[in-house]
Amino acid sequence: MSQSFRQSQATLHTWSGLLLGWVLFLVFVTGTIAFWRDGMNRWMRPELARVEQPMRVLAGTQRFLERHAGDAKTWYITMPSAQTPGAQLFWIPQPAEGAAPRRGRRDNQALIDADGDPVVARETRGGEFFYRFHFDLHYVPVIWARWLVGVASIMMLVAILTGIVTHKKIFRDFFTLRRQKGQRSWLDGHNATAVLALPFHLMITYTGLVTLMALLMPWATVANYTNEAKLFETLFPFVETAERSGRPAPLTDLTRIVADAERRLGGPAGFITVSDPGDAVARVSVTRAPTSMLNTRTPGLAYDGVTGALVWQSPPPGGAAATAGVMIGLHAGRFADTVTRWIYFLCGVAGTLMVASGLVMWTVKRREKLPDPERPYFGFRLVEKLNVAVVGGFPLGIACMLWANRLLPVEMASRAEWEIHVLFLGWLAALVLTLVRRAQIAWTILLGSTGALLALLPFYNLLWTDRGIINSILTGDYLPAGVDMTLLVFGAAFVAIARRVATYQPKARRARRSRPAPEAAIGGWEPAE
Repeated sequence: MSQSFRQSQATLHTWSGLLLGWVLFLVFVTGTIAFWRDGMNRWMRPELARVEQPMRVLAGTQRFLERHAGDAKTWYITMPSAQTPGAQLFWIPQPAEGAAPRRGRRDNQALIDADGDPVVARETRGGEFFYRFHFDLHYVPVIWARWLVGVASIMMLVAILTGIVTHKKIFRDFFTLRRQKGQRSWLDGHNATAVLALPFHLMITYTGLVTLMALLMPWATVANYTNEAKLFETLFPFVETAERSGRPAPLTDLTRIVADAERRLGGPAGFITVSDPGDAVARVSVTRAPTSMLNTRTPGLAYDGVTGALVWQSPPPGGAAATAGVMIGLHAGRFADTVTRWIYFLCGVAGTLMVASGLVMWTVKRREKLPDPERPYFGFRLVEKLNVAVVGGFPLGIACMLWANRLLPVEMASRAEWEIHVLFLGWLAALVLTLVRRAQIAWTILLGSTGALLALLPFYNLLWTDRGIINSILTGDYLPAGVDMTLLVFGAAFVAIARRVATYQPKARRARRSRPAPEAAIGGWEPAE
């Protein structure tokens, strides 16, 4: 392979990784946390107990809806499990006379706890925030956010492929870790985190682009489907519902329908939709849980809401739809059991470190070549400040958000949004600190503060909640304990890195020996280089 080709790939690798590297860092951090989305939903509502009997919760859900929304147009129920905080439900009222039904609008909602009773828990976006931020960002119009994330993902794929070409000894270098060697140490760390989870990085980047394919490459869709509703029906088949008859009829027992559906579907139910409950034309649709299979195009069944008889079964997906469903399933990792989910999570951590080390290595590599490292040019200072503000500041914002989840008053209005606002306020404070202090001091303060906040959270949970590590282990509820222990590990890691940064002393650069003047070489003597 020619040196010029490898050098061109190195240049492409550097700039494709740098230009949107800060967006990629945010995407990797939030996406990695989102692998534990359901767990974070539970952890951020410590007043809720673990669901032991899903059918008991479903029965309580039906009783609640029949009392409070018996004449609604549609009920939507998320089936509970041991990983979820309960049964999340919402309903759409009957449309006014002559008005069209309001599809997708959450007019009313509630949460049913493990005992089958409605519960007033703290308002929080929980793990859903990290999941949505992963591709929608925040405070940004969704369409622009997804375009930005899509372009960043394309650059990530380019950076991975060119990195493989550029580092011809990448697998050998994976076993080399030179400490306290400046640029070489950063390169070794970057290589190690890249090679360690290289198949994962390729898979997660490519499948991430597949999730956005209709936005980034809409031509096949436009060429084959002039009617958007027809496309939706092909990808997500559903049973047609009849107009409300006005003839009252009691809704059948949902637990009986779900038990039958789970037997037919071969896995647990995930979502239940009830149209026109309490009417003779009521329909109950049940789809299989996406956590139980790799393909996210999960099959569904429909039942007569009065008799409980099966009236419809979804057709098997076509090859293209099944392929897309599997790709999305691989990316989201919803199918994963606990061990596989930990593998996803640790590979996501490796990817986060890969992006962060690549961004920092850009400044480390160029600082060593600056004529005066104390007075770098503007472009260098800009990248260095952005590195500190994003790589050091965003984790601090997340730690602030987790503390806001615990400390904000439970009855506070717009509480969920204020948790998110606290994240960005903490991140803004990190940016201000980055602008007024030297990089080394800013790194130390931000990393140390993040570590302290994360490490103290489990102790707060131990003293002031019923979901501390000890109580969770004694009751066999290992999910909250697992989150707390993970916070302890990451808190200790951040503190250790902050201590290392604080004590780091760059080695003095050796003065380069000057070549002799032409006159000195007249007699045929030159000093050895």
